[in-house]
Amino acid sequence: MLIRKEQDLDPIQTEVFDIMVGYDVEQKNRRKQHATRRLLEARRAIERHREEKELMSWIDEESWFEDEH
Repeated sequence: MLIRKEQDLDPIQTEVFDIMVGYDVEQKNRRKQHATRRLLEARRAIERHREEKELMSWIDEESWFEDEH
């Protein structure tokens, strides 16, 4: 729906146009939120992996349950 600058809109056309623009903005915001959420989840997964890797270097699994006595 292209609207020329010199064309006057009646109230219904204006409302429809506003609804369409608002919907587009809402969809764009949802896509951004989804992308941000995925990025945060990926960062958390990387952090968990690094933490596990670091902890594994400190833990000797074979002697974990052995008594020191």
